[in-house]
This record gives sequence, structure tokens and C-alpha cells, in this order.
Amino acid sequence: MDLRTRGGLLAEGYSERELRRLLRDGQLDPVRPGAYVFGGVPPDAAARHLLQVRAACEQLSTDAVVSHASAAVVHGLALWVTPLDRVHVTRDRRSSGARRGRRVHVHSAALDTDEVVPVAGIAVTSVERTLVDLGRTVPFEQAVVAADQALHRHLTSRGALDLASVRRPRLPGMPAARRALAFADAGAVSPGESRSRVAIAQAGLPAPVLQWEVRTVSGRFVGRVDFGWPELRTVGEFDGRVKYGRELRPGQDPAEVLYEEKLREDALRAEDLGVVRWGWGDLDRFGPVAQRLRDRYRSR
Repeated sequence: MDLRTRGGLLAEGYSERELRRLLRDGQLDPVRPGAYVFGGVPPDAAARHLLQVRAACEQLSTDAVVSHASAAVVHGLALWVTPLDRVHVTRDRRSSGARRGRRVHVHSAALDTDEVVPVAGIAVTSVERTLVDLGRTVPFEQAVVAADQALHRHLTSRGALDLASVRRPRLPGMPAARRALAFADAGAVSPGESRSRVAIAQAGLPAPVLQWEVRTVSGRFVGRVDFGWPELRTVGEFDGRVKYGRELRPGQDPAEVLYEEKLREDALRAEDLGVVRWGWGDLDRFGPVAQRLRDRYRSR
């Protein structure tokens, strides 16, 4: 979506009166004062925030580097309930200059040149530094969602995160960041699975095998499950609605996908595996799901 500035529109020949009319008629929509888009602001929160980031960069000093949640959006990392009401930037200053405004939150912290990368013309903190800053400033679950995604999409590596977690030990909030980065796992393929991992750990359950490939004794592939406890003969499946939408082939009926999933579950049970399912609504109160898992755990 093409971001337009007031000065640029005036230079193109639009008059102040025309701009007011376009705004009044809904043909031109404000992103922030002095920055607009034609055709409507996108409904997606991340897409809207990316426009706000681009608009803010037009007005901020050149030493401001997009960071924290804003950097995660620029890198294409989906966030879970992380506020996007302000654009976050960091200036390479050790102690002064931080401020929290209505539209922009300016952080002051040390930044080395290798912690700043260009993305689509925007100076943004590296993926590793972005995840460190998120881990320092947002709740554990939100930080894990972003870190899992970065690993799963190969935007970073386990080794790079381990190095980032010890690079700046004196930054406020680093103990929390280290916990989140240490917990991150590339095997979680969606925010729902990342949140499930956190819920499983907080319930005191054994750590599962992610994306476990179930096979028969003869080696025949049965299916891949979100969470597996092979020694306890139990599998767990997170049922997000989006999951089944992604599995649809062109022209395929959703009922067919559900039927195939039933056959898959029957095949898992035939291998003497207990199957426990849960969805978005279970993640905020995971106790009953945790008990169902405990009830189905069994040794070989």
C-alpha cells in the first residue's frame, strides 16, 4: 500500500481543499498526522502498524532504529496480543533520550552496527536483538510466540539466540529474555502451538516431542502430530480453525478434511495411542486439558 505524505500530495498539485474533501469522503485515510493512504487503511493490525512504522520513519531522526514489537512486524513475525498502539524505536544512547509518546515510544539502549539491519528500506533491529527486546518487555508467552516463529521460519538459529541472550547482560529485563529465548523451539509452527507449549510447561507436564512422526512397528508412517509423548503413548493436537483451512486442497470440501482427520485419529488410536485435543478456548484455562493428558499417559 502506497504511503503518501501531505507535502508530497501538495507537490503533486492537490490543494488543501481537495485533501479535506478526500478525507471527508473516505477516499483518503490518515495513518498519522501528515501521512495518508488511498483506498482505506488495511483491517489487519500488523499491516496497519507497518504503515505507521513507515510514516513515523519519515518524521524521526536518522539515528532512530525500529525495534521491539515494531521490528517484529517489519520482520514479518506475527505477534500474540502484543500492543501495537505505538511505534517503537531505539536510539544508541546508554542513558538519556527515552520517551513514551502517544504515537512513538523511543527507547535508549546500546546498539552495535551488527544489531541493525535494513528491511525494505527501514533500519530495524536484527531478528535476534528484536527477540531479546521483546523478551525483556513483554510477557513470557508473547515472547515465546515470536521466538518460536523466528526459529521455525529459519530467520534465526538456536546458536544465534543463545549468543544474543548473553550478549548484553546488563540490559533491564535480561533474565526474562533469557528464559523466553531458551524455551523457544522451531518445532512449534503456529502461535497456538507456541501457547500450548507454554501451557503444558506451566501445568508441570513432561516436555513433549514436537511434530512427532508416528510410525508402526514395521516403520509405516501413520501421521505427524503436534505434540507427542512416545514413552507415555499419548499425543496432543491443537485444533485451530486456521489449521484446517490451510489443509484444504483446491475445490476440497471442509467436511472431507474433517473425515480424513477422523481416519487419521482412528489410525493413531490403533497404535495404542491416547489422543487429546484442545483449541483456542482451552489455552487460557488449561487445567482440564492437563488433567485429560495425565489421565491418558501410560507406559509401554
